[in-house]
Amino acid sequence: MNQEVKLMKGNEAIAHAAIRCGADGFFGYPITPQTEIIETLAALKPWETTGMVVLQAESEVAAINMIYGGAGAGKRVLTTSSSPGIALMQEGIAYMAGAEVPGVIVNVQRGGPGLGTIQPSQADYFQATRGGGNGDYQVIVLAPNSVQEMADFVDLAFELAFRYRNPAMILSDGIIGQMMEKVVLPPMKPRRTEEQIKKECPWATIGRTKDRQPNIITSLELKPEEMEKRNLALQQKYARCKEREVRFETQQCDDADYIIVAFGSAARIAEKAVEIARGEGIKVGLFRPITLWPFPEKQIAELAQKVKGILVTEINAGQMIQDVKLAANGATQVRHFGRLGGIVPEPQEIVDNLKKMMNHE
Repeated sequence: MNQEVKLMKGNEAIAHAAIRCGADGFFGYPITPQTEIIETLAALKPWETTGMVVLQAESEVAAINMIYGGAGAGKRVLTTSSSPGIALMQEGIAYMAGAEVPGVIVNVQRGGPGLGTIQPSQADYFQATRGGGNGDYQVIVLAPNSVQEMADFVDLAFELAFRYRNPAMILSDGIIGQMMEKVVLPPMKPRRTEEQIKKECPWATIGRTKDRQPNIITSLELKPEEMEKRNLALQQKYARCKEREVRFETQQCDDADYIIVAFGSAARIAEKAVEIARGEGIKVGLFRPITLWPFPEKQIAELAQKVKGILVTEINAGQMIQDVKLAANGATQVRHFGRLGGIVPEPQEIVDNLKKMMNHE
């Protein structure tokens, strides 16, 4: 089979992949640095080829509630935005988690707080991995570090969202969204028929027919005893997800004295830092969490037993470091290096901070 290789931005890859993985609908609102996603979908006009709906909503709040409605009917629907826009969606995401409705949200992060800057950031880690809205819930979070993974993770996010009936997020940033790389686009997959949805999603709100009662999807439960049952069931589901869906990547960790832990675009920069440090005789490896939730805590705990120190590199003030510290549990020193306000760190800065950690053992 001939693979289709194209040069495109990460944002464009999201749009192409959404069509190719059989998405039924996109509902979104423009915001820098992810507007190319909705622009690309508008240019490709999938409603003329696959029947996929592409709609610019009047706001991010409207977009996430359209996702809630479409996903409640068993459809593969997604939305994309950037940091302040995702903040507006948190109520809808919490409703989806509470009602156990699958859907995909893409966050191409920019600096904050508030309107902040249009430059890249990774400062929405807490928002993504700690729920972000009200109540005890989790969002499945995938962190791509390439244009290829932007394309690959769309179908994966849908797969996980439907497997666990839960919102799934692709947590990208302005670097990956805007940079151009070669990408192998996924093969075309047809949209599911109404019969397939009926079979695969017995919970979906697709009306009352002769052979089934109507479904009701809600996150509301007025009796506290029933609400507790629902919450306990959610926690059991999250535990299954943590057991089965952890994804990560390691580079040169086997003989490493030190480990750099980084995700997304920071991991790309850290790859070069590892190369520089190795060239200077420093035995350092890279650990890249791919699922930020569920977080690869067991794997980091094992590494922490073997190394002299862990440097967590993020484009924020220090967020993932909390999860790394919890996983390491005091077995080794854990330090942080990050840049803020949209400034992207240089590989040499990471190496310099690694040496500082080595000198303060």
